[in-house]
Amino acid sequence: MPSWYDRHVLPPLLDCACGLPMVTRQRRLVVPQARGRVLEIGIGTGLNLPHYDMACVTSLTGVDPGIGMHPTAARRARARGLDVRLVPLSAEQLPLPDASFDTVVVTYTLCTIPDPVAALREMRRVLAPGGQLLFCEHGRAPEPAVQRWQERLQPLWGRLAGGCHLGRDVPALLGQAGFTVPSLHTGYIPGPRPMTFHYWGRALGQSPDAHAPH
Repeated sequence: MPSWYDRHVLPPLLDCACGLPMVTRQRRLVVPQARGRVLEIGIGTGLNLPHYDMACVTSLTGVDPGIGMHPTAARRARARGLDVRLVPLSAEQLPLPDASFDTVVVTYTLCTIPDPVAALREMRRVLAPGGQLLFCEHGRAPEPAVQRWQERLQPLWGRLAGGCHLGRDVPALLGQAGFTVPSLHTGYIPGPRPMTFHYWGRALGQSPDAHAPH
């Protein structure tokens, strides 16, 4: 059962941290590229909603196990005149049909999913042929010294930040799940280096029997 901290302190804390200007700038780099039937993994409080180009989006479904954040997401959707279907589940087992979305969006979410590879495989499963995964995540820094700080801070950080992992290797996770990554950008955003190395871009799914990237 979630603790008092998880229920009452963590949601507004995450909403504030994930809405900082430098984070918002990162969202703007990927979210407007969404097209067609869109699935957002880890929709949270709906911080991505202002950045969708609704002239290009035909439907929007948001998945997040944090039910306490859904009312805020619903309010933000109504404020924009959006009809968003909210699904209160984690991403490792999506109750959604195969090949049912043209775009999957995942931002600042892979760090907290318990089994990110299983979740990414589900995202690949629900993508229609020719569909795209748009991602923006913080993760493993390239410098060994920063990596060591990520490892030192992880036990405390994970408890305070809802299970967030500082050092996940996002490109490696995408590859393990069967994605190819034709567009990958990396770099630090303003803030402490152990928390601010970012990966963002676009990934494409492959057929399950593919043996090499195309």
